[in-house]
Parts: sequence; C-alpha cells; structure tokens
Amino acid sequence: MKIIIAYPPLKTDKGCPTLGQNRQFQYFKEPTYIYPVVPATAATLLRQAGHEALWFDCLAEDISNERFKEIVKTEKPDLVVFETKTPVVKQHWKIIDELKELATDDWQLKTVLFGDHVTAFPEESFKYSQVDFVLTGGDYDFLLLNLCKDLNSKDWEPGIYYRDNSQIKNTGTFKLNHDLNTLPFIDRELTKWQLYAYKNGNYKRTPGTYIMSSRDCWWGKCTFCSWPTIYPQYRSRKPENVLEEIGMLIDKYCVQEIMDDSGTLAVGDWLRELCSGMIKNGYHKKIYLDCNMRFGALGLEDYKLMKEAGFRLLLFGLESANQKTLDRINKNVTAEQIIESCKLARAAGLFPHITIMFGYPWETYEDALKTLELGCWLLKKGYAYTMQATIVIPYPGTPLFEECEKDGLLNSMEWSRYDMKEPIMKTPFPEAELMKLVQRIYLVAFQPEFLWRKLATLRDKDDFNYYLRAAKKVFGHIFDFKRKDQTCAEVKK
Repeated sequence: MKIIIAYPPLKTDKGCPTLGQNRQFQYFKEPTYIYPVVPATAATLLRQAGHEALWFDCLAEDISNERFKEIVKTEKPDLVVFETKTPVVKQHWKIIDELKELATDDWQLKTVLFGDHVTAFPEESFKYSQVDFVLTGGDYDFLLLNLCKDLNSKDWEPGIYYRDNSQIKNTGTFKLNHDLNTLPFIDRELTKWQLYAYKNGNYKRTPGTYIMSSRDCWWGKCTFCSWPTIYPQYRSRKPENVLEEIGMLIDKYCVQEIMDDSGTLAVGDWLRELCSGMIKNGYHKKIYLDCNMRFGALGLEDYKLMKEAGFRLLLFGLESANQKTLDRINKNVTAEQIIESCKLARAAGLFPHITIMFGYPWETYEDALKTLELGCWLLKKGYAYTMQATIVIPYPGTPLFEECEKDGLLNSMEWSRYDMKEPIMKTPFPEAELMKLVQRIYLVAFQPEFLWRKLATLRDKDDFNYYLRAAKKVFGHIFDFKRKDQTCAEVKK
C-alpha cells in the first residue's frame, strides 16, 4: 500500500503555521519548524511493515497547493494522511475535497485525519468533508499501521471512525495500551529531518532534532491543554531505550542538540537513570538536551545532575502569576514554586524557558499585569533565560472549552479564529490592551538590565549565534500579536 503523510499547503497571510508536534497552535512571522515525532514514527512503522510511505511537509518545503495536487495525482497513493488542529481544520476539509476530485476509475483515493481537534469532534469532519477515516487519541502511529493492514476489514483497533455507506461508525473509544518500547527509531531520512534541524528558536547548537521519551505529561490535568485529551494516561520508554536512540542520533546524524518533547519529562529514578547513562556513555560531552518540566517537580540536586548529564534548556509552563488562575486551570503549582524552581535551575547552571498566557476571562487587567511583571522580573534578573507569551485559547475537548461554552464565555465558534491572533474568550478589559500586554513582555529583551545579563553570559560563538537568532524571533513574536490597525510606532510603546 502507498501512503502519503503530509502537511498540506495552507493559504494565509498570517505567517508560518506551527502545526506539527505543537500543543498550542500559532502563526509565526519568523518561521519555526518543529519536528513532528508521532507522525514521523507513523511513517517509519509503515515502511517497516512493507508499505510505501512518502513524506511531504508542504509548509517546511514551500510546496504550493497546485504542486501538492500534482504530487498526489502522480503518486496515486491509497491513502493521504493529515495531522490537523482547530484553526486549520476547515482548510484541511477543503483540501480533502479537492483531492477527492483527482480520483479516476482505476484509482480511488482515501483520506485520513488525526489530531486533538478530531479527537474532540470526530464526526464533524465527516459532516463537512469527504474524509474517509478519523483516528482519535494520541497513538495514531499505531492506529494508522493497524488501519493499513486492511482498509476494508472494519475489524480495527478501538479509536477509528469511518464511513460505512451513508453512516458514520467507529470501533470504540481509543486505548493507550501500546508499548512505546516496541517502536522503531524514527527513519529520519524518510521524514526529511533536516527540514526541522535549523529553524527552531530553542536550539543553541544545530543541527538539532526532537525525540519523545514519554507520552505525554505525568500531571496531565491542566484545563487549557488539548494533549491530555489524546493522552489521558502517561507512559514512558525505558531509559536504556532512550539512551540508545540518543547514541544513534549522535553517531549517525551528528546531532548537536536534542529536544525531548514529552509533555513533562519523567522524574525520580527514571530521570536519574537517564542522566547516569548520559554521563557513562559520554553523551553529555557531545550534545545538549532540552525538555519540558514542571515547577516544583525537582530539587537542586536533581537540577545539578541534569546539568552534568548535558541538559541545557528546561521549558516551564508559568501561565499566570495569579494563584486563583493557577488553581482554576488546575496547574497544581504556586507562584512561590515558580520563582523557586527558576532560581534552583539557574543555580545549577540550567536555562529556564517560561511560557506565559494572557486572556483568561476571569482575570482583570490588574491580574494580567501581575503576570507581565513577574515574567519581566524573572527575565531581567536572569532567573528565566527565554520566554514565550501567548493568548489563552480554549481548544475543543479541553475542560476550559467546556467551561467557556457552558458559561457563555466564547466570542466565537469559528474554528479559524482559534489561532492566537485574537482572544476567543471574553475578557473584562479591551482586546487592544490584552494584545499590548503580550507585546510588552517581549520588549523586555531591549531593556538594559536584561541585555547586560545576556552579554555577561556570552561564552563562545554558539552563544553569539544563538542570541542573533533569538533577536529575530523576538521581533517576529512582537509582530505576531500586532493588530491590523496598529502602527509600528504603537508596537514600540
């Protein structure tokens, strides 16, 4: 069977869509390409099983819509498979319908959608497009392989929705009972890993790449996050399995930095075993490791061990400085723990990256200002190294979406607007002020105290090049949140 796994072209003047391997969709003026680990694993599994798998990321490869249709028409695949998310699902429906028109008497194309949006609303895509299959849950690499064993059997694993004449049927609720240790290491050539190896603002050294040692976050209860809907239970690969993959990436691909994109990296004995293996194998001298981590999860000795093992950047979800918000979104952290964890990580020589969100419907302007002030203070004092600020988006399937829908707090149910270009939830202060708060936190990068601390940490050409790339990203993010009627002079205020 021939299967195309693709990120199709998207028509927009909003910027580069961060679609693959991304929990929070956003358009970036300065392109960022994130290696989509689970879809890449799906392609690898298919090839290992004897199928012909083809990979086309039209966003990263700058392939036009007409060119993509020509590719599909020439290749005549049995299946075309897309990962989709809320802001682009309507465009994907349209593309699916256009691809269906290419079919001939001797070639009947079938299409597949997967991702968090279609997991939340699996039947919606059948109503608004000619899609043939929807894979729900997060183990869509296993599910796609199972589907491709026989497209006509209908005796598939739980989690697959499909058309049966005029009816939409499914095989039951998806299950996360697959053993991650049985997965092959990703075929990086097949999935064109170098497309994603350089244009990523987190990397200090390139080429870099992504792995996932776990699916997905061991806390997994934050009400705004869409990934607990596809990974409601946490599973990790064995440390020795992860170490083997890291060694392969070093030896075969000369990778300089690896981002472990588990929602939260495993801690305790698992983390200590991984760190010990990094040191024992000498990997800590060859690469940097980055990961997602939770505030309050580790102590100083853990951070020191991570530093010794080659860890560099730790991504923390700060989200808000207000305890009432942290409690309401079920973050299970205190504002004091946020500050303490940043200080401890920096004391160990690690570099915290913080993510901040504005636009909660229950927060006043003064509440949001507290978050701005905490983020700026952490950055200026050097306790946080870098940051990303966004608008809170209540994605379908999340408890936050259900709360807002129930309480009448949604501004729109038009999915294309769920792209962080505007607030989707009603807020008690004007939208213009909200957008300016996001821009203002990026402007801390130009304050003397912040700049002086950054200059003081310059150690080598990698640092210098990293700061140059980061500066471009900062300018891009400032204008990511620029209103249509906003002048450049207003942005700088």
